[in-house]
Amino acid sequence: MTTPAPKADVDREMRPAGDSRRKILEATMKRFQYQGNALIEVLHKAQELYGFLSPELLSEVAQRLHLPPSRVYGVATFYHFFSLAPQGRHSCTVCLGTACYVRGAAILLRELETLSGIKAGHTSPDGQLSLLTARCLGACGIAPAVVLDGEVIGHADRSDLTARIRSLLGREE
Repeated sequence: MTTPAPKADVDREMRPAGDSRRKILEATMKRFQYQGNALIEVLHKAQELYGFLSPELLSEVAQRLHLPPSRVYGVATFYHFFSLAPQGRHSCTVCLGTACYVRGAAILLRELETLSGIKAGHTSPDGQLSLLTARCLGACGIAPAVVLDGEVIGHADRSDLTARIRSLLGREE
């Protein structure tokens, strides 16, 4: 039978010297007193610090909050605002809710997939663009809606949107 590592050793393994992100994440968990009901807040902070939630990071959060890894993974995959893979420098999220879909969101998405050479849910090989979808952005009155680098674009138009993407990617035509 093996004995668990002393707490100081565990802390050193999780916070390599020089990585202030680990210290910030640890402070966030401490602020919530390592309570499991703070999971969403802790995952938000982790993603803010690291850009995405790696399997190692999810495992660390589970351990520190004394939660089963399956619960942490379940929460991270349930909410669309969490990402389990590195995201591109730019992101484009197309709403596929009913109002947006009826007003041409699927056509916009196909156009963007063709333009970028990637399928929805993926990031371009050069790391420049992540093309994402959302079930609903709550912007039905301005459908179809697209979020491009945090900016909501209402009544999204194919030619305007493709011009914006080309500009972001340096593919002016």
